[in-house]
Amino acid sequence: MFAHRGASYDLPEHTLAAYLRALAEGADGLECDVRLTRDGHLVCVHDRRLDRTSNGRGLVSARTLAELEMLDFGSWHPGCAPADGDEPPDESHTRLLTLERLLDAVLDAGRPVRLLVETKHPSRYGADVERRLVRMLRRYGLAEPRPDDPVQVTVMSFSPLAVRRIRELAPTLPTVLLLEVLPRWLRLGRLPFGTRIAGPGIGLVRARPQLLPALRAAGNEVYVWTVNEPEDLDLVLTAGVDGIITDRPAQTLARLGR
Repeated sequence: MFAHRGASYDLPEHTLAAYLRALAEGADGLECDVRLTRDGHLVCVHDRRLDRTSNGRGLVSARTLAELEMLDFGSWHPGCAPADGDEPPDESHTRLLTLERLLDAVLDAGRPVRLLVETKHPSRYGADVERRLVRMLRRYGLAEPRPDDPVQVTVMSFSPLAVRRIRELAPTLPTVLLLEVLPRWLRLGRLPFGTRIAGPGIGLVRARPQLLPALRAAGNEVYVWTVNEPEDLDLVLTAGVDGIITDRPAQTLARLGR
């Protein structure tokens, strides 16, 4: 079970606090999105624009890391308010999270953690997103996973070309092709560019009941996002999926009896 953008139902998405909460609740893994800043830093932000999840405006890619560090990325969320209502929230609830800080937190967890990193496209920086990601993973010793490594990274994207780039740059890194709609070229569950994990959205799973059996029959693993409702959890468990991505890790774990 993977915490989608951290424990993002309870705390502001992509903040350090949300990820630490998910780890404390017992999530097997975490999911994050990465984008490049104007000066080449990988930051954990989902949207192209800053408007929804910060007090800034404009494109993430047009700002430097220093400019983004000055913004508040958490006060929009009801879970950001301090319990007593007097003190301002800790910066772990509001500060921009870089991928580097997230990797440090995951490595400091002291237990096995799987990290799903989604590269966001289209991007003005194109293939540089994947190049810089692999470069960082190599620096952390995570680009060539071994079975006994406590931290295991998997790279995901909706872009087949991004998935292909990861396969070329780091051939042993697992990759997930994310699916929001069913592409015409997807036949009998076959995925492109050596990818062995499919990542359909729960809406697609509901609309195409034959999809999961076809993907599994073709030898693929399946990770489904974003599974928040009890009936959806029952659906994917019955189908026997390999990964559940959810905004509500504590509730999902409780329903799984863990």
